[in-house]
Amino acid sequence: MDDLKGMAARTRLVHAGRHPHDNHGVVNPPVYHASTILQPSLAVWEASRKPDFPGYRYGRAGTPTSRSFEEAVADMYGAADAVAVSSGLAAIACALMAVLRAGDHLLVSDSAYFPTRKFCDQMLARYGVETTYYDPRLGGRIADLLRPNTRAVFTEAPGSLTFEMQDIPAIAAAAHAHGAVVLTDNTWGTALHFDALGKGVDIVVEAVTKYICGHSDVMMGLIASTAEHAGAVRDMVRLHGNCSGPDDLYLAQRGLRTMGVRLKQNEANGLALATWLEGRPEVSKVLHPGLPSHPDHALWQRDFSGASGLFSFVLRPVPRAALAAFLDGLKLYGMGASWGGFESLILPGDPKALRTATTWDEPGQLLRIHAGLEDVDDLIADLEAGLDRLTAAAKAAA
Repeated sequence: MDDLKGMAARTRLVHAGRHPHDNHGVVNPPVYHASTILQPSLAVWEASRKPDFPGYRYGRAGTPTSRSFEEAVADMYGAADAVAVSSGLAAIACALMAVLRAGDHLLVSDSAYFPTRKFCDQMLARYGVETTYYDPRLGGRIADLLRPNTRAVFTEAPGSLTFEMQDIPAIAAAAHAHGAVVLTDNTWGTALHFDALGKGVDIVVEAVTKYICGHSDVMMGLIASTAEHAGAVRDMVRLHGNCSGPDDLYLAQRGLRTMGVRLKQNEANGLALATWLEGRPEVSKVLHPGLPSHPDHALWQRDFSGASGLFSFVLRPVPRAALAAFLDGLKLYGMGASWGGFESLILPGDPKALRTATTWDEPGQLLRIHAGLEDVDDLIADLEAGLDRLTAAAKAAA
């Protein structure tokens, strides 16, 4: 459907990027497995070498399969362009390198996804870009950290593992007044729950692996950009030879169509689990911006239209054997990296080692939960049994 202007986000989610009557009426865009793409004449071949060529020139540079997905994502974000890459980290790397040069200074939230930090410290530093990490709650006071050579500010809300919110509009205003570019990792909020470009962001990255795919079987990332930066982003992706495979693109498109209903259930389950955990004596703190107890709840309410199913909580200090008794006996929560799929997950984390601008002083173990699509009463019962095991093991060790 070509004219979706003014329609609700969940409607555009279903229809954007699909053109059934261009494909014999087939509802889903076809999968093009392509490397070589032939041109019918010398004139078309010569035209295909130019950047503004409207067709297709080589499989790595795009096919109708990738264009359908990217068109849908760009529509969801209100972006001038969107490009699919091989992973969420690839999206972060290509987006940053599209705007940074040797000698530039970069500001990155101290609570950002850890691989983002590793890329900055181990790759960007090698090419002469200096990174400073900042308190995610700095807001407009980030202006105090801007230097003459500060080229970009990288945000992420809420923060990875510890779920601090950021005042992204205030950060964007300060950065733009300085002439800096604002990027954000919007994997938690997605285009459904956070209008990143509308809040002042210039370039959005998202791990398609998570909620867009939704089935724990695809590695992919996306970059959505304003018109000012779209060309540089796409050029950087091509220079890196980065692309997504056709079958993964097809799965991502299929996931995109149902993300609205899935994310609604993830959100409901996540809030129910977070609320229940707040009442448990074994838990010292729950880190979910959708809870009124969260210090940044008002900021989340102002800028976000919903939540995902990902949050953390902190246990009161217990012996490792008690922690193992809790985790090892869980039936419905897998212990593994990633999130955003249909299944629930739990993962221990240690933010203390990942911070330089702020400190993490909680004495108990942090655990990150992804609330999947299971019945919430079953999810609660599994946690309850686990916490009972934890308490019994702690008493036995005392």
